[in-house]
Amino acid sequence: MRRRLAGALLLLSGLFAWLVLSRTAAVRGASNAPATAWNKQAAAQYLDARETWWQAWPRAQKDHGTLCISCHTVVPYAMVRPELQRDLGDAAMTPPEKTMLDSVEKRVTDWGEMAPFYSDEKYGKGKAAESHATEAVLNVVILASVDAAQGQLRPITRKAFEEVWALQEADGPLAGGWKWQDFHLGPWESTESGYQGAALLMVGAMHLPGGFAREPGTREHLDPLRDYLRRNYAQQPLVNQLYILWASAKEPGLLTRPERKALVEALRAQQQADGGFRTAALDVRERVDHTAQPTTSDGYATGIAVLALEAVGTPRRDAMLGRSLVWLVQHQQNDGTWTAASLNKQRDPASDPALFMTDAATAYAVLALEQQP
Repeated sequence: MRRRLAGALLLLSGLFAWLVLSRTAAVRGASNAPATAWNKQAAAQYLDARETWWQAWPRAQKDHGTLCISCHTVVPYAMVRPELQRDLGDAAMTPPEKTMLDSVEKRVTDWGEMAPFYSDEKYGKGKAAESHATEAVLNVVILASVDAAQGQLRPITRKAFEEVWALQEADGPLAGGWKWQDFHLGPWESTESGYQGAALLMVGAMHLPGGFAREPGTREHLDPLRDYLRRNYAQQPLVNQLYILWASAKEPGLLTRPERKALVEALRAQQQADGGFRTAALDVRERVDHTAQPTTSDGYATGIAVLALEAVGTPRRDAMLGRSLVWLVQHQQNDGTWTAASLNKQRDPASDPALFMTDAATAYAVLALEQQP
């Protein structure tokens, strides 16, 4: 009897140990699972549909038959759509992408005739200058994304850079950077948002073909931009510092080794139990509505975290990166999206503006996953 009992206990112990080891192996395997099981076509269809909606939205209509370029919908779309076009084998730009690009190019071509998106008369003193500079930066980001994907540097993109260089601040606290439209709305229209925009411009310039970033006429503006980014790095929210990590892949002088190590460890401390990140934790700054701070992981924060880590060559075996990639693959919705919610106020979930953060989340998640083999 004792022998039978001992044998049964031994069998149960072995079975329990096998279950534990199997579960541990499964978890470890998940963190290194290939990030390929996501639906590119569904993501592209969602992003195209949202850009089409934006172009028809009355509030997006601007002078001379042009369109507003939003940081949440249009800019991420412009950054990611060329990548999807290549991977999906599309022969040409989609109609909404072509309409978006035509509008940007028209505003760049006729820059001196274009009214700022926001006027002093309607929105307050200084808003026209903020809007003008913000648009100039975003025009460059959009056009540089298209040119980098196509492997060419077009004259219209050079013109956009000439326009943005003319608005670059020469002295004062913003020296090397730009004024930025500030409506106290994170993450793209607040006091710190101009820093993020400047970092994106650096990314765009450094990825252009033909040695554009090394040209003397370019370096005389990129050098003070680098100094501006370095000078203001320490006081930035973590999400803005991730843009610097991304940019540092092509402009190594942006971060020292200790700064990069500290940034990665700060990011690691913010990773959620499910492997993702949440924007409200990475973007701690002033809020209009302090109750509107989502507590779950989202596509925007996780996407930018992965994108930055990938840019600096973080190996796939890194636990933080691996878990984040798995989160992205597992959290694409049936409609092709990755979700995120406003940091500023509770929006009607049935409204189109409620999708603004989801637009950005989807684009950044795709950008991150597109870097995987």
